[in-house]
Amino acid sequence: MKRLDEIKGLLKAGGRRAVSIAAAGDAEVMETVSMMLEAGVGEPVLFGDAGKIRGLAEEAGLHGLNIVHAQNDAEAALAAAECVREGEADILMKGLLNTSDFMRGVLDKERGIRGESILSHLAVFEVPAFDKLMFITDGGINTYPSLDEKAKILANAVAALHSLGVETPNVAALSANEAVNPKVVSSTDADALAKMSAAGGITGCVVEGPMAMDVALSSDAAGRKGIESRISGEVDIFLAPNIDVGNIVGKAIQYCAGAKMAGVVLGARAPIVLASRSDSAQSKFMSMLLALAVAQ
Repeated sequence: MKRLDEIKGLLKAGGRRAVSIAAAGDAEVMETVSMMLEAGVGEPVLFGDAGKIRGLAEEAGLHGLNIVHAQNDAEAALAAAECVREGEADILMKGLLNTSDFMRGVLDKERGIRGESILSHLAVFEVPAFDKLMFITDGGINTYPSLDEKAKILANAVAALHSLGVETPNVAALSANEAVNPKVVSSTDADALAKMSAAGGITGCVVEGPMAMDVALSSDAAGRKGIESRISGEVDIFLAPNIDVGNIVGKAIQYCAGAKMAGVVLGARAPIVLASRSDSAQSKFMSMLLALAVAQ
């Protein structure tokens, strides 16, 4: 895939798809809902202040929506998560509420949707200068993951790409350069992940590392450095060593390279759209499409 809007084509025709949205009383959420309904990709279940949601829906020209009243944001998060847990919705989406309140709903033992895997964020970017979609993980959930946690983050991302039709994704375990330095944790972890992949301990993908970003992006850069690589210039998943790298790279290509972005949280019982307040309605809509494609 080269463009984010191609994700819509992955959604299977027919079938019931529902999106549970916590704290949906927000104009941008309503714009996203409008886009969802116009595209015919799903039906929203809206949790929050029913009066506020209904008023915003009417302003947006939306009628007959499934609105469930909640006393406050915390209850909206719990109820929205429970809706997914009970199989009444396919994905969970964050509306206008504090992330900590939203995540408490996700992680609640009785009503939430935490699974057995680690939670991790997968971002996908449509970059004008890159000839296919770029997937970066994890720039949003795990701060400084251990080697074991990186392996689990990678497993989440690989499973997601499999569901998007990428049979054997190429993975660059990023570091500052290709040399293994005991003083640089990102390099030793990347080396270990590559060896695990070669030995069959990590399956469903091809992992190389440590790999600098220029080599990951360009086979010409690899050639000039004298580096032999099977995946240079053809990387699907860019595995960031920590949240700083993943977040900074993602924002840089958005604001400096004009990239479009979508993102999904993986590892729960269902995909989660954890949109930022700065994300546009279009970005939230693309994230919802991504989550629905992964869910099926």
